[in-house]
Amino acid sequence: MSLFWRRPRAARSAPVRGRPDYVFIGLLAALVAVGFVALTSASGPLGASKFHDGFHYLKRQFLFGLLPGTALFLFLSRFEYRRLLRFWRLFLVASLVLLVVVFVPGLRAPWGTSRSWITLFGMSLQPIEIVKLTLAVAVAGWLESIGERGIRDWRQGLAPFLLGLGFVAGLVMAQPDTGGVMVLASLVVAQYLVAGAPWPHLAAIGAVGAAGLYAVVKAAPYRMARFMTFLHPELDPLGKGYHINQAYLAIGSGGVFGLGLGQGLQKKLYLPEVVGDSVVAVMAEELGFVLIILFLALFVAFVWRGFAVARRTADVFGRLLATGLMAWMSIQAFLNVGSMVGLMPMTGLPFPFVSYGGTALFASLAAMGLVVAISRTSRAPRNSRL
Repeated sequence: MSLFWRRPRAARSAPVRGRPDYVFIGLLAALVAVGFVALTSASGPLGASKFHDGFHYLKRQFLFGLLPGTALFLFLSRFEYRRLLRFWRLFLVASLVLLVVVFVPGLRAPWGTSRSWITLFGMSLQPIEIVKLTLAVAVAGWLESIGERGIRDWRQGLAPFLLGLGFVAGLVMAQPDTGGVMVLASLVVAQYLVAGAPWPHLAAIGAVGAAGLYAVVKAAPYRMARFMTFLHPELDPLGKGYHINQAYLAIGSGGVFGLGLGQGLQKKLYLPEVVGDSVVAVMAEELGFVLIILFLALFVAFVWRGFAVARRTADVFGRLLATGLMAWMSIQAFLNVGSMVGLMPMTGLPFPFVSYGGTALFASLAAMGLVVAISRTSRAPRNSRL
């Protein structure tokens, strides 16, 4: 592990605060701006059809996603993040409460087949998006509290890690939300890896995870059907394979230079989830191969810069927290794009900062505010602009 991550000495006192990483902030601002342009184009026909307002989704994304998210980002970017360390148990409890609240009668949103949404004071919320943030704080705090010796001891490290992750995964699968489980598991495993977990522990986690994934796929016929559709989408083009086939058509229709911004055809009520997990397919159709690759390169640069913040900080808690938050962004984007191009089954995960979803946007911006706060304690290598 030390080949990739320099192990810092524990920093119990507050690190010296300096300037934030302005490059990271600039990349984030660019992603949010591109996201709003893409959502404006993708959501127009659907908004006009359902609400007689082509800007319906854009307005809601601005009011319930960007505004509160920006406020949280500005506050947390200047917050002394190590104050969160003493409350890691509270963040763990909050994560569990948020995962349970979706089962409370009267709070569950009256739409969809899963229990992923709740309605509160007339607003819809997706608790798991907030859990990705609270769980990252909780696990980072727990890992620092047990220290390197505890992490290497399977009784203090591996056993509670597997039990806790299994319990959280069970709650998420009860919704059910397979994509959410994959993101949460990747997030905390990345933190456990960077904390110094021995390779046998990681192998055990991988084995348990593979067995669990096999069990949940076999337990529900629709998951097996989704997996088979992923392997052979052409066998049911108007049924279970419709979504992926329409995504293929959108991406393929874009060609090298695209049909032009706003000129896409698949968004006109042909492509499912056009404002959600399919928004990147709409971007590919309208912008073409060249520009969508540039957009993905922008996102990769953003993720790389975020991981660089984690690597440079001398604070254990800050390093683990930044690692988890950036793992969340990178894994979710990979799963989203992978499902659109046929690398994996459909997961229903939004693309960070681009897909519609107020909860997802303000939770993601809040998380990036913490990364900026951590960047204030990072020490850039000598003779390097990075």
